[in-house]
Amino acid sequence: MNTLDRALLEAAARGDADAVRAALDGGATTDVRDERDRTPLLLAARGDHVAAAQALVAAGADPNAQDDRLDSPWLVTGVTGSVAMMRTLLPADPALKVTNRFGGISLIPAAERGHVDYVRAVLRETDIDIDHVNRLGWTALLEAVILGDGGRAHEEIVELLITAGADPGLPDGEGVTALEHAERRGFTGIAGLLRAVR
Repeated sequence: MNTLDRALLEAAARGDADAVRAALDGGATTDVRDERDRTPLLLAARGDHVAAAQALVAAGADPNAQDDRLDSPWLVTGVTGSVAMMRTLLPADPALKVTNRFGGISLIPAAERGHVDYVRAVLRETDIDIDHVNRLGWTALLEAVILGDGGRAHEEIVELLITAGADPGLPDGEGVTALEHAERRGFTGIAGLLRAVR
């Protein structure tokens, strides 16, 4: 790897937008890969370095380039829950159906981790598949219940998903619905929301 490409990767990882632009202006490869196949845009997205990501998007960086763990800049926004990064990547036309190593789209980890603002924004600003099923047999709604803590953030996410048209009757791979999971876990608020749409 040449010096400019290395400089671009390092600048993106630390969020130095000026150094990113300087490396790009000097001829660095926009989508150069590090030893784990991560591009500068993926490194910027992981660190929530919005200004660096904006410079990379302006240079034509690929929001869908996946690393050795099948993470991409777009998919990582669901993990970090960064609405600012999500909006930075939207003009680059991210592929909303590209999946991570669990077969999930960005909405699923966001729902699991309780990223209310991200879930609200991605539902409002994209046509993401609200009922996408990952390899575990779970939708975003199921993940919010199964892997959530039943607290206010996960209640809000369940409410957002239902309001946006998520199918509460879709069961997991063993035939258990989100309502049944909520009842088993004692999540009374979430169970009440799900009962209301049966």
